[in-house]
Amino acid sequence: MKKNYSGFTLIEVMIVVAIVAIVAAIAYPSYQEHVRKSRRADAQSVALQAAQWMERFYTDNLRYDQDRAGTGVGDATLFGSSGFTVSPVGGGDVQYNLTLTNITPTTFTLNAAPVAGSAQANDKCGTLTLDEAGVKGISGAAPGVTVADCWK
Repeated sequence: MKKNYSGFTLIEVMIVVAIVAIVAAIAYPSYQEHVRKSRRADAQSVALQAAQWMERFYTDNLRYDQDRAGTGVGDATLFGSSGFTVSPVGGGDVQYNLTLTNITPTTFTLNAAPVAGSAQANDKCGTLTLDEAGVKGISGAAPGVTVADCWK
């Protein structure tokens, strides 16, 4: 009398494990890049909101660098309290710090720099920049990376 065995052989299980490993090796880096892009998009959104805040500040004070009382815009009570100094704004792990540089009565530059030790620390785009004219830029990016690659 012949016995019928049911189940999987060791070879079949090994083939399935190998296929899953190959799919994971391809899918995981793609997923990680997608997450980095979404964090970068959030930082861009916060930078654009901060630029709008600066434009409202200019409308009220007729200059970017200080208010009518002479308090510098970089003071903690002004830009520091605007709510646009980190990304994401609503909480969670901070991925980008936003700072103002090149502040004059007629110009400013916003910098969204990845936080050291965060998931974005090694982002290929480096620091995202945005000035008073709406010109978008990058600094500290990986070789071959363009502004168009980072500001989509």
